[in-house]
Amino acid sequence: MNAPTTPEGVIVITGIMAAGKSTVAQALAERLPRAAHVRGDVFRRMIVSGRQEYEPGAGPEAEAQLRLRYGLSASTADAYAAAGFTAVVQDVILGEELKRYAEQVRTRPLHVVVLAPRPAAVAEREATRGKTGYGEWTVEALDEGMRATTPRIGLWLDSSELTVDQTVDAILARLREAVVT
Repeated sequence: MNAPTTPEGVIVITGIMAAGKSTVAQALAERLPRAAHVRGDVFRRMIVSGRQEYEPGAGPEAEAQLRLRYGLSASTADAYAAAGFTAVVQDVILGEELKRYAEQVRTRPLHVVVLAPRPAAVAEREATRGKTGYGEWTVEALDEGMRATTPRIGLWLDSSELTVDQTVDAILARLREAVVT
């Protein structure tokens, strides 16, 4: 299914770990004629020494590194958009950080998509992934925190029963709902 128009600007895909962000962002970018997939985690992994992981009870340094990562990915998305690419950003951006992130991105239109599958679907996906991301977090706690603290901006999509292609179809069909000013 093709979108009626080609999305421009920046599309941010967020959600908890194992919600399908990486796979959906890649599939979405591949459907567009000129797109870049900006993987937020790449900026975290660039810190070779002194990296502080953002985990429950993380201190100020971990928080500063998380915000650095967000700032770098927002700037990168803006640079790709300025060069004529649709920038598809994918990262775990939850709570008030999502609103701050949307303010950091200068490009408009800005679309925010929150993948919000049910916790049971996420737990099943996490169990079948080749990587694990939860560490001290639990699926249920992170999902509950996301739903309780993340501003209801953009498009919130329950992708529990959707394939990757169906999720991309839904995003493209409902992209107007994802616009953030």
